[in-house]
Amino acid sequence: MHDDLFDALVIGGGPAGLQATLTLARVHRTVLHVDSGAYRNAPERHMHNLITHEGQDPSELRAAARRDIDAYATVTSLAARVEWLAGEAGEFTATFEDGSTRRARHVVLATGVRDELPAIPGVAELWGRGVAHCPFCHGHELSGRATGVIGTDPARLLHLAGFFGRIADSFSVFSHGTEVDAEARTLAEAYGATVRSESVERVEKSADGVAVHLVGGDVVELGGVFVAPTVHQAAPFAAQLGVEVSATGGILLDGFGRTSVPGVYAAGDAAHHRDLPMAMASVGTAIGAGLTAGGACVADLMTAERATLLPTP
Repeated sequence: MHDDLFDALVIGGGPAGLQATLTLARVHRTVLHVDSGAYRNAPERHMHNLITHEGQDPSELRAAARRDIDAYATVTSLAARVEWLAGEAGEFTATFEDGSTRRARHVVLATGVRDELPAIPGVAELWGRGVAHCPFCHGHELSGRATGVIGTDPARLLHLAGFFGRIADSFSVFSHGTEVDAEARTLAEAYGATVRSESVERVEKSADGVAVHLVGGDVVELGGVFVAPTVHQAAPFAAQLGVEVSATGGILLDGFGRTSVPGVYAAGDAAHHRDLPMAMASVGTAIGAGLTAGGACVADLMTAERATLLPTP
């Protein structure tokens, strides 16, 4: 048991949590920053679509950010895992794996998501090393090469076809046993894609990148392949605190990173702005969201403090 009451507890060691911590620390708020050491982009060795950090290993960004926040005396950093969150604005309690507890007036959730990959042999093994999901992050590196996308959602397949018609030398759509209707096939082919409806038996590393093995024996050699994972909250805190989530499982936010529960904020891949059709998952948006949530947390802390300074009528 620790008696310190921190201004904020920030859970998550990715870019959103690190930025939220820095924002709070810059105005001398006491912050307990907890990093479990699990990161969504851990398999990646090159980070893209972030100015001044193009091609950098994401672990280097995290290390630099930790050096930044460690320079502030009001930050306490823990390499640990929170098991349970409870409480309300003014006093939340976090229980850790070892049974110890820490308290904070407000909480910032930057805990990310867990990717549930298609159950195709080889996809998980090559995730981040030939198999990807975001063309903004990984598309350009396949310029002039053969590329493909595997999935059973025609809308997703066509969405990616629109990207790779401009990027790839050739592009294959693997509908994995799902028949593509005539209109979708026509549009995919108009983008320059070859549509294959056979089920994918497995994917393997190859000399050029990835080999897609189809039921029936055909093998398609590609520079890389894209899939659409299903995402889940990586931590149980949204459910524990009763915050509202979207139909796709993202923590719903207002424009300032506030959740439906007072004193609880969220940022990064786990969060979903109410006015957007989907979560905007990228390092850049996570950093911006962390700054916004940290700033809103400070504003609400000051509002609560003002109430204690005003004379009682």
